[in-house]
Amino acid sequence: MRMLVRCCWGPPLAHGARRGRPSPQWRALARFSQEDCRDSRVREKPPWRVLFFGTDQFAREALRALHAARENKEEELIDKLEVVTMPSPSSKGLPVKQYAVQSQLPVYEWPDVGSGEYDVGVVASFGRLLNEALILKFPYGILNVHPSCLPRWRGPAPVIHTVLHGDTVTGVTIMQIRPKRFDVGPILKQETVPVPPKSTAKELEAVLSRLGANMLISVLKNLPESLSNGRQQPTEGATYAPKISAGTSCIKWEEQTSEQIFRLYRAIGNTIPLQTLWMANTIKLLDLVEVNSSVLADSKLTGQALIPGSVIYHKQSQILLVYCKDGWIGVRSVMLKKALTATDFYNGYLHPWYQKNSQAQPSQCRFQTLRLPTKKKQKKTVAMQQCIE
Repeated sequence: MRMLVRCCWGPPLAHGARRGRPSPQWRALARFSQEDCRDSRVREKPPWRVLFFGTDQFAREALRALHAARENKEEELIDKLEVVTMPSPSSKGLPVKQYAVQSQLPVYEWPDVGSGEYDVGVVASFGRLLNEALILKFPYGILNVHPSCLPRWRGPAPVIHTVLHGDTVTGVTIMQIRPKRFDVGPILKQETVPVPPKSTAKELEAVLSRLGANMLISVLKNLPESLSNGRQQPTEGATYAPKISAGTSCIKWEEQTSEQIFRLYRAIGNTIPLQTLWMANTIKLLDLVEVNSSVLADSKLTGQALIPGSVIYHKQSQILLVYCKDGWIGVRSVMLKKALTATDFYNGYLHPWYQKNSQAQPSQCRFQTLRLPTKKKQKKTVAMQQCIE
């Protein structure tokens, strides 16, 4: 018969810490039998046994740092390192899985989470909520490497929303995750960095991934102390970074300023091209550029009344000029059936249109806001869209 025992080998309290209500991890540990205690003793110091959850390039950098620490036998920080990633037809191409295979690390596909003994879990851009039963399997819980200064930008797309909303400061938070809700656990470590002017989300993510990897290693070096000193997130200042949909990429010429459109381009242009409508055809804007003052002085732009979406080809700079709420943006290339330079688009579409409509005003030849059809969301689809950064 299994006996309930009071285990005396749990994570130590920091000096001066109050002995209040036992944590969920402690209550779970207290249910082990004496044999369990002998077989899976909780370590009070490194080296740690780590199970890593991740998928993308941001997560890959954290995994690389953990692997480097495991290979560093002198420091003795990581004893065991195994990986959980998401299954998919293209899962071999996921950065985390690719790195794990190349590094000969054991890899499991979710929902398989291994069967070994672990001290702590680490999550970075994984894409799933982890349930309480899984969290409680780790004596030190599960840490999350989150690329924002929580509680700002909780959710699956913090870097994109940082760029999209023009934040000048961001950072990385190492927190301990809690079940059922995203990004609400206690903060173990947080550092801020300035957002480089005009940086894309991809460029900013690279900066934050390196910072987060270094912070993770720092926390693991003093894990029990870091957990004891964790602080609850502020109740004020919480913002949310939902997953980006295809509709976000549709430019609203009458509503968005040139700065807003350029921020949208820097935020998602690497993954989802901005879209608009031209003569009942969907057209994607591939390469956006700012318009310099010499171009704006052209009489074609100043000598007539224009409405948002009006498009003009500027021959000297070989770009398409598109009028938005407060000014102009430049477009070097588009996708309409195939990729076209601005000159190609002018020769193949704009110039023939003007020849056919010789009396037409430039405002009649314009891009219009693309309205994507609203899809009915099934309950199962909504559940699958829940994700963790």
